Amino acid sequence: MQKWIDEGAPPNFWISGFFFTQSFFTGAKQNYARGHVIAIDLLDFDFTVISDENKYDLSAPPQDGVYVHGLFLEGCRWDDRKEAMEESHPKVLFVPMKPIWILPTKKADIDPGHSYICPVYKTARRAGTLSTTGHSTNFVVYLTLAMQKKHSAKHWYKRGVAMLTGLSD
Repeated sequence: MQKWIDEGAPPNFWISGFFFTQSFFTGAKQNYARGHVIAIDLLDFDFTVISDENKYDLSAPPQDGVYVHGLFLEGCRWDDRKEAMEESHPKVLFVPMKPIWILPTKKADIDPGHSYICPVYKTARRAGTLSTTGHSTNFVVYLTLAMQKKHSAKHWYKRGVAMLTGLSD
């Protein structure tokens, strides 16, 4: 934290390191809303998985939004070539997820396309209690992930696909 004070925020964020991850997302929306003079209630998040890190300069922050890393996928894997979700490899329960660009956007302008609404949890337990802020102690956010046309969201729901900010082991 002292480094942030002295040198400014990092260009990308290890999301697993936050204690109250939901506040990070709220802060990202607030920064965007202030910078673009738009009501925060009109915003939601658009997500871009950074499959090809050569297309993005992760050593510098994006113009808008934030880059995050440190998430894990459970129940599937990310295919860089197809830029979509794919079946897990045999005997592989969790895989590190690619960096993600989280961009606050007007709700009306978000086109999720053919995507899976993926829940993000802090732990694999996927259960939590409501804190005094009204937020779950475990659920973080829903994130959209592109999926191939051959699959429906139901396909991934049955596999229990989710993202986690940390693993138990």
